[in-house]
Amino acid sequence: MRKVLKWAVRLLVLAAIAGAVVFFGFLPAYVEDTSNNVIDHAPYPVSDRAAALHRDLIVGDWHADPLLWSRDLSQRGTRGQVDVPRLIEGNVALQVFTAVTKSPAGQNYDSNSAEAFDNITLLAVGQLWPLRTWTSLRERAIWQAEKLHKVEAAAGGRLKIIKTAADLEEVLAAKARGEAVVGGILGIEGAHPLEGDLANLDPIFDAGHRVYGLQHFFDNELGGSLHGEADTGLTEFGRAVVAELARRPVVIDLAHSSQQVARDVLAMTDMPLVVSHGGLHGHCPVKRNYPDELMREIAATGGVIGMGYWAEVACDDITPTGIAKMIVKAIETVGADHVSLGSDYDGSVETAFDTSELAALTSALLDAGVSEEQIRKVMGDNMVRVLRARLR
Repeated sequence: MRKVLKWAVRLLVLAAIAGAVVFFGFLPAYVEDTSNNVIDHAPYPVSDRAAALHRDLIVGDWHADPLLWSRDLSQRGTRGQVDVPRLIEGNVALQVFTAVTKSPAGQNYDSNSAEAFDNITLLAVGQLWPLRTWTSLRERAIWQAEKLHKVEAAAGGRLKIIKTAADLEEVLAAKARGEAVVGGILGIEGAHPLEGDLANLDPIFDAGHRVYGLQHFFDNELGGSLHGEADTGLTEFGRAVVAELARRPVVIDLAHSSQQVARDVLAMTDMPLVVSHGGLHGHCPVKRNYPDELMREIAATGGVIGMGYWAEVACDDITPTGIAKMIVKAIETVGADHVSLGSDYDGSVETAFDTSELAALTSALLDAGVSEEQIRKVMGDNMVRVLRARLR
């Protein structure tokens, strides 16, 4: 009997080890691979004119989430949609790396509870993030900033984190000299890492975050989400946070905020505002895309709307040709000075091209009749203008 019990204990230990190997070793990579896939496709056509123009562009993207995943972003990956080598292949000069810190189970665009099970907790444990991140949203934001600083150290000068106006100009000057470098800008997707305490803004800012989303997929201490349980506006705490952000050298991002939060922010600020990633309601009439009238009000601040590359915001066609059609509609709706790129790469979305293939988007825009001057604005110059207005 004692031998039987001994073997039973051994089998239980082996089963636990095998389960841990699967959970920690294979499951996170499998989840990322299936969440951030690129549709199989033949190489997209890029005309000689488009290739030459794309090499001469400043390209910027307001939103990508690769810091959520366990990949070495200094190396070219075999999964996902963004890393430093692929950014350089795509001639991307500026990339916002956003920290995702909470995501409700059953996440959808219509209604989510802030009390739902949090998927990011499971990822933090499964990817063996530091223990401090398992229970603290603030520490998750700080940890993801630390991850990007490690990538910067490992990238051999190909990545420079931008925190100030001087950093921005340094990257732009390096690009003008033909250097292979990407300027990385940190941001948070939703301000719930403040954990209801304005004092937490200091350590998050000090970690390097310069783009501040107010909400994500659920209502938080600042106010309502576009996908929350009520279309509420800013709370008193939310107003205090927005006022403080307006005083700091940062960008406020309205993506995922309720329409009422967006209108409250418009009413109390005098600064360029951004919707970092999304689409145009007039092109794709879904809840995720703000009404065109609201987009025009945001554009009137001098701000920009980042065009996403996934089906839920672009509707039918997510190839470069389809995204170009959405950009044309955005130019018609808010003007060429207020359209940017906001891929949502590595944000649990399926795309038809990764960041290394952005020359195909330039080619598709030319084919759609967009002028070279307008292409320069959309691909990056508008983003540079907003950053220059806000960073110090």
